[in-house]
Formats: sequence, C-alpha cells, structure tokens
Amino acid sequence: MPIDYIAYWLNGMKQTGWASEVNFGSTALKTALVIVLAVILGCERSRNRHAAGLRTFIVLSIGSMFAGIADMYFINDLHVGFSFMSAAVVIGISIITANTIVYSSKNQIMGLTTSFGVWTMSIIAALLGLGLYTAALVGFAALMLGLLAFSKLEFYITAKSNHFEIHLELKSRSSLQEFITAAREFGLKIDNLEVNPAYANSGLSVYTVRFTVVDKALRKKSHNDIIEALSVLDCVYHIEKIG
Repeated sequence: MPIDYIAYWLNGMKQTGWASEVNFGSTALKTALVIVLAVILGCERSRNRHAAGLRTFIVLSIGSMFAGIADMYFINDLHVGFSFMSAAVVIGISIITANTIVYSSKNQIMGLTTSFGVWTMSIIAALLGLGLYTAALVGFAALMLGLLAFSKLEFYITAKSNHFEIHLELKSRSSLQEFITAAREFGLKIDNLEVNPAYANSGLSVYTVRFTVVDKALRKKSHNDIIEALSVLDCVYHIEKIG
C-alpha cells in the first residue's frame, strides 16, 4: 500500500536523526505533510458543505503540529515527563468543537461527525509534531476510511432498518389524531412523537416522529415509499425523512 511506503520512507529519515530532532528540516517536512493531510480532509468536508472546511482544518492542524514539536523539545532537551502542550491543544479543541454541535430546525443533530473529525485531526497533527509518522499516517488513513467508505455502509444499514424518523407538518393541530390513527392502520408503530420546538411560535403544527415498521409486508418497502404513501393523507401538509 502507498501509506506503507510513505511510513517506511519517513521512518528511514527518522533513523538518520534529523527527522526526529527539532530543526528546520524536520519542521518543514512536518509542516508540508500536515498541510497535505489537512487539505485532503478539509476538501472532503467542504465538498459535503460542512461547517469546518479547508482553512479550518489547515489552521488547527498546524497549531496542533507545532504543539507536538514544542513537546518534543521539552521532552528531549528539558526532560519534561509528558506532552502537556499537545494535551492542552486537544482538550481546547474538544471544548470548542463541542459547542459547534447543534440541532437543526428539524430537530436533527448537526456537526457531530465534523466535530469528531476536527478533534481526531488535531491528535494526528500532534503525532506528526512529535515525530510519530507511522501512527499519524495510519490514523489519518483510518479517519478517511471512516468518513468515506463506511458512510455508504451506514446509509445501506439505515435504509434497511425497520426504524426511521420523519419531519411532519400537519395542516392543523386537530389533525394529529387522524395522522396517528392512519399510521397505525398502515402498519407503523409510533415510538416517539415530539412537538418540534423550532416552530413553537410559528403557528405551524410541526412534529418529529420516530416509527417502527411492524407490518411484515410493509417491511419490504423502502422508507421513501412509506413516506410517499403517508404524504397523500389529507391531514398532511409536508413530510420528509430525517437522516
């Protein structure tokens, strides 16, 4: 695999001494490498229109990398027993990213994957700063695999699940009982039904509903087919799947 050759090449330079020391050559190498990794991850997030994009990943990665370099100097030259700069950066980023996780108007959690991606990238950049090239590259490969390859697997598993969630807009509040009765007759069990707080003062009757498909024949249908069938009910103004 290409990553094996890159790691072998980097570890070979590390054995020569200069790549494992705090000097201009090793700093330039780490900076170039961390920018490349940040650009790859940032482009993937930007392409999917996530909040943290290219510049965000580059800036945080460079900061984490230099924290790792500082720790390398403290450990090797000042004999400090632990990587306190890297730890402080990772903790700080975790606090910042926790505040970026929000609920959309459809009561859906947004920013969770990107927040963990930012946090994980900060650790990978710190590993590069500390000269742990193999661990950083393998970790980055695993991160990209999780974001790209497993997203399709997650979509497939979700699509085949007997559980799904919808954003529901009814024509009036009095229509809720009519919708519940129709859904049960259709072969759906309502696991949870909440008034969407984002529309509390809008005059609209909006809900977030979680279903379980209990009818065996209905389980052969896709979630979109079920939602399309529910959308023709007279009481429904708008309905769509969440997630």
